[in-house]
Amino acid sequence: MTPDDPPPTHAEAWLAMELTAPGRPLQQVWRQRLPQPGPRQVRIRVSCCGVCRTDLHLIDGDLAHPGHALVPGHEIVGRIETRGEGVGGLAIGERVGVPWLGWTCGTCDHCRAGRENLCDRAGFTGWQLDGGYAQVTLADARYVFPLPDRYADDEAAPLLCAGLIGHRAYAMAGPDARRLGLYGFGAAAHLIAQVAVAQGREVFAFTRAGDLAAQALARSLGAAWAGGSDEAPPALLDAALLFAPVGALVPAALRAVRKGGTVVCAGIHMSDIPSFPYAWLWGERRIVSVANLTRQDGMDFLRLAAELPLRVQVQRYALADADQALDDLRHGRFGGAAVLLAC
Repeated sequence: MTPDDPPPTHAEAWLAMELTAPGRPLQQVWRQRLPQPGPRQVRIRVSCCGVCRTDLHLIDGDLAHPGHALVPGHEIVGRIETRGEGVGGLAIGERVGVPWLGWTCGTCDHCRAGRENLCDRAGFTGWQLDGGYAQVTLADARYVFPLPDRYADDEAAPLLCAGLIGHRAYAMAGPDARRLGLYGFGAAAHLIAQVAVAQGREVFAFTRAGDLAAQALARSLGAAWAGGSDEAPPALLDAALLFAPVGALVPAALRAVRKGGTVVCAGIHMSDIPSFPYAWLWGERRIVSVANLTRQDGMDFLRLAAELPLRVQVQRYALADADQALDDLRHGRFGGAAVLLAC
């Protein structure tokens, strides 16, 4: 069926937004039959799915297209409709979340060392595996998470990447980083700022130059200071977390951290890092990257989110308006996180 056809009347028909090639608009595709879960899989009726900057990287071709039509989206919230053989511990009708990490081999050196986030054969939701820009999805039951009851579906969706990856980046700053800089105050930073403030850390928020709305949001969430990424903070930082995919922020952040400080690059893609004097790195400053997540990361952060009353700022879109949501994300037209409503 073409995108212009009316929704089919078949009882099993469901809508998916497909990416056929980089740089092209998503296509509305009505699929005629519900997918049946294989062993250890569950079929999930999607309630909503968060919109992540990684989705933009995939659509823009910064990440390699798998060569076939795919359904993006890896911050999925829904309810289990049916289970495949060998699935235990998850009930029909249970609300669950599906994150970026969708499958690992379990046998490589990284997996056996407890670093499944580095598995060379990993399958990622919304990239190698169809994701949540759809009304229905399949997922490996071993990689889905029960979600804290205190969050509505659209509030829970950003926890599954913005929260999980943000928290892994936050952990890499180290327990002694009391003064924390967050560069790029979007979905991840607005959650991690609240965690840091609740744990007694001082937060400095860096936004696009002139983005007064994002700076006001940061201050409302407890940031001690908020300004443009072209500004110097009023005090040296212990660590800086970079959520914006802008390579020029790396030397800027190095200049903002004290000796022994850490700059954490939290994205899957970043523009080229410009050259900078070695003196900016000297003094045992470090630059590290975050790659994906582990299931333990997910359990740790969702347990924390259940304890803390995180304020999740959400901009809602209909599933069919996914392209608009992505364009708004690209141009910074909203604060917090964007979420597609599938039902």
